[in-house]
Amino acid sequence: MSAKAISEQTGKKFLYNNNTLAALQNRFRYVNVTPATDLNRLAQEHPWLLTERLVVKPDQLIKRRGKLGLVGINLDLQGVKEWLKGHLMKEITVGRAKGVLKNFLIEPFVPHTQDEEFYVCIYATREADHVLFYHEGGVEVGDVDAKAQRLAVAVDDKLSDAQVKEQLLTHVPDDKKDVLASFIVGLFNLYEDLYFTYLEINPLVVTKDGVYVLDLAGKIDATADFICKAKWGDVEFPPPFGREAYPEEAYIADLDAKSGASLKLTLLNPQGRIWTMVAGGGASVVYSDTICDLGGVDELANYGEYSGAPSEQQTYDYAKTILSLMTREKHPEGKVLIIGGSIANFTNVAATFKGIVRAIKDYQGPLKEHEVSIFVRRGGPNYQEGLRVMGEVGKTTGIPIHVFGTETHMTAIVGMALGHRPIPNLPPVAVHTANFLLNANNSPMTPASSRTASFSEPKTANDVTPPKNSKAGLPPGIYD
Repeated sequence: MSAKAISEQTGKKFLYNNNTLAALQNRFRYVNVTPATDLNRLAQEHPWLLTERLVVKPDQLIKRRGKLGLVGINLDLQGVKEWLKGHLMKEITVGRAKGVLKNFLIEPFVPHTQDEEFYVCIYATREADHVLFYHEGGVEVGDVDAKAQRLAVAVDDKLSDAQVKEQLLTHVPDDKKDVLASFIVGLFNLYEDLYFTYLEINPLVVTKDGVYVLDLAGKIDATADFICKAKWGDVEFPPPFGREAYPEEAYIADLDAKSGASLKLTLLNPQGRIWTMVAGGGASVVYSDTICDLGGVDELANYGEYSGAPSEQQTYDYAKTILSLMTREKHPEGKVLIIGGSIANFTNVAATFKGIVRAIKDYQGPLKEHEVSIFVRRGGPNYQEGLRVMGEVGKTTGIPIHVFGTETHMTAIVGMALGHRPIPNLPPVAVHTANFLLNANNSPMTPASSRTASFSEPKTANDVTPPKNSKAGLPPGIYD
């Protein structure tokens, strides 16, 4: 499952398109405003803006907008325009995130009383979908996890009006129970049908006229696109507040969609000096955690992975995107690229590394200019050949490329790249077998930590020429 947040506008569009939510009011009465919007044309395109009192708020995945003073309430259209002038393209800080307000939502203002506000949330776990309901709503709702009534719906089970009334609506006035029960059941069915993983409405307002969704937050399972495309339409997944959406991310997402492999890229800090190109989703988490643990959290530039046996061409396209990004701005300390991974099960390491090598050759000038050092650690099918070609490109281009195989711990290169541990002057493709190297007769040699017999020591960490009479850098007899 890939749970991705959607905008409030997208979530409401999903609800408004659903005819089973009969009591739902204000269908499709919203206006999206961006820096490109002509505010003077709004009334021509949406005449109801002239006759309604209005609410305006940013729609950028910001929580608790009301408490942050980011909601304009009960305004006329001119008041909305004035409010937008003070907020559109304004930089604000929310927690530790700093970002620019550039996407807003205008809706009708709904007059109501506090006792007409409710809270409802549906979210997925491995065992069941959980429905939370509280008989109070709004910005002061507090800790709903502790307060709310709960109902767990097992996978493939359905929710009924009777269940909702008996287990969730015990504190709701009788005159609102029927409409709320019907709405919550319809909302749950929509949640399942459109592959939501999280759907929260606060406040949900119930008046004599019907049900109003004033504020909504949602996430959907992005991997269900092939099932829900016709129902979703074109869905844009906005980045978290404080992080921009980059065309390179969209490019890699498009490559990923056209491939049976997994290609992911998220830019965290394009000015950062620590870049990663990690094979495997689990490995990408481990490497990122290690970089942060070693003090690189503010310099970590990206997060992502390439895995699932991408072809040489796909890996080349992925690698050139990373190299293009990291060679746009110089860093006074130079930059490092960590090409990491554990031991692949079926990915052809030699093929993927040849793709990376092509990209390095294409960008060798910018890489030298930006003083980029590259640290490589990999294992898996044909990894010896992959490491050999990676080492060779270091020698032919003059780029500092430090290459290690399975004799080196998976994340040890992070400490080397960040200067926390020395770069060992050892051949790049040695193999541990019970902490000893075995010769051709399977007799134990010296421990790996003090070995000298099987290798001639290279002059530098980039000297990766394999010893004679060995297989791509392995000691003779290891895999014979």
